[in-house]
Amino acid sequence: MARTALVAGSTGLIGSTLLELLLADSHYDKIIALSRKPLGLTHPKLENVLIHIDEWAKLYNVKADDVFCCLGTTIKQAKTKDAFRKVDFEYPVELAKALKQNGASSFLLVSALGASKTSRIFYNQVKGEVEEAIRNLSFQALHIFRPSLLLGNRKEQRSGEDAAKIFYKIFGALIPQKYKGIEAVKIARAMLVEAKSEKQGLFTHESAELQHY
Repeated sequence: MARTALVAGSTGLIGSTLLELLLADSHYDKIIALSRKPLGLTHPKLENVLIHIDEWAKLYNVKADDVFCCLGTTIKQAKTKDAFRKVDFEYPVELAKALKQNGASSFLLVSALGASKTSRIFYNQVKGEVEEAIRNLSFQALHIFRPSLLLGNRKEQRSGEDAAKIFYKIFGALIPQKYKGIEAVKIARAMLVEAKSEKQGLFTHESAELQHY
C-alpha cells in the first residue's frame, strides 16, 4: 500500500537526518519535505514544497499519511518571544490541523525535555502548550519526542548549545541518563521506527528512552 510521509523542519538537525532515513526506507513511496528555500536535493521519492512560515493556506493543499514535525528555534535566533512562539507553537499546530483535515493518521512531534504548559521557563511552557494543542486534535497516533540537549553538527551555530556540549564531554559520565545529551540521529531513528509500528494512541518518548535507538 502506497504511503506518504511529510517532514516539516527538513533542514534542521533532526529533520535533515530523518529525511535521509525516509528516502532510503521502502515503507514510504513518497516523501514531502516542507522548506522555505529549495533543498538542493533530488530523489525519485522526494517532493520539495516551498512554503513561508505565514503561508498557512498552502498546507491545506498537502496530503500525507504520517507527519513528522521537527520544527524548532531558540529565542536568541527568533529574537522575540512572539517570533519564537510562531515557529514552535503556531506553525506546528496549523500543520497538524491542515494535515489532519486532509486525512493524516499519525503525527510525530519533536518537543523537549521538561515540556509543560505550567513551566516557569518560557521555552518549556510553549513546548507543553503545543503538545496539548496537538493532542486535542485526536490523531489516530500521536508520538511526542522529548529529547535533552541535541548533539550533532548544525549548519548554524548556537553558542549556548556549544558550551553545553563541551560540558557534557567533560562531565557526561556524572550526568543522569535522563539529562544526557542525545545524538539527533537517535531521535530520527526513533521517529521512523514508531511511525512504521502503526501503533494507535498517544505515546510520549522521553530522552532516556530515545538513547536506545
